[in-house]
Amino acid sequence: MLKVQNNRKNNNYENMKVKNTVSQVTEICLRIFGIWPNTSCVLLCRLFWTVSIMIEQVFQYRYVVMNFQLIEFSEMMHILGSTLTYTIFLIKLVIFWCKQRTFNRILTMIAIDREKWSSTKFSTFATCNAKLSQRFANMTVILYSTAVIFFSSKIFIKQADDGKASNISAPLLILEMDLPFDANQRFVYESVIIAQFVNLLLCADANCLLNALLINLILHIGGQIDILRESLMEIFPERGKCSSDHFMVKEIIQKHQKIIVFSEHIEDLYSYIALVMFVTDTLIICCLGFTIVASVGQPDALKSITKNVLFYVVINMEAFVFCFAGEYLIAKVRHWYILFTINKQNIT
Repeated sequence: MLKVQNNRKNNNYENMKVKNTVSQVTEICLRIFGIWPNTSCVLLCRLFWTVSIMIEQVFQYRYVVMNFQLIEFSEMMHILGSTLTYTIFLIKLVIFWCKQRTFNRILTMIAIDREKWSSTKFSTFATCNAKLSQRFANMTVILYSTAVIFFSSKIFIKQADDGKASNISAPLLILEMDLPFDANQRFVYESVIIAQFVNLLLCADANCLLNALLINLILHIGGQIDILRESLMEIFPERGKCSSDHFMVKEIIQKHQKIIVFSEHIEDLYSYIALVMFVTDTLIICCLGFTIVASVGQPDALKSITKNVLFYVVINMEAFVFCFAGEYLIAKVRHWYILFTINKQNIT
């Protein structure tokens, strides 16, 4: 009984610690998709999203196979681009679910660092990075939500042209699917459209927040490197002189080891995601770029460009986030290494 009570206390303590490690919108999204630690009904949540996304994928790829020779090549590129985006997102979810323990350790380490440095003179590093991460998460949610609205605009344009959806002989969907039932009835058609739009909006926001989470982690580790650099400067207040505070030296060594462990956790969490993403994002960018270029000069060029241009921007932004995170971390580490080398030469 005592062991069970202690475990519950530890879990409650960890929940309190990790509560404010990321922005509120990111935490809500991670709870919806069963990624946040100790989420209620997490197995049912993961099962729901796995089944729903896999069913959508089956219907989407079935549409591609059944209509491969009947649709224009530019339109097929557009369909493949949206289909591969769902595939990437499902792979991301599975990786996060499999790496749940690593993700929990990362959140706990962030919470401990913020709690430790919040009452010191280095609190500005953590505060600035946390605010910047929240702003980036909010900005990406707005951008991706706007892209979803523009991507779905073909439905509203078609309904405005035809008046009523029930008059459409072949129902036009947001995501092209080969459905196993008749969607010509008004109630069925509208239900499918609403379900597709809500699902697409949630998945798009979750996809962008998983990328924003990487920026959050990289900014946090960058702030810890800045704190390490400032602490190192205090040990060497003057050229050629070294402080004799052994406690501070020991603390810097421990801090350096924690940064290495934290970066290894990030690599373990995002390495496979980056590998899959750069392969598939390259294909999606090519498909969307071809669709936009092929639509130039066509009668409905404005509709096609409006529908695809923001989708093209967010896919490029997804690749940019991973490139920026890597270059930012390399620059921080290089700066720290140069400073450490200079101080080492001053001692010798």
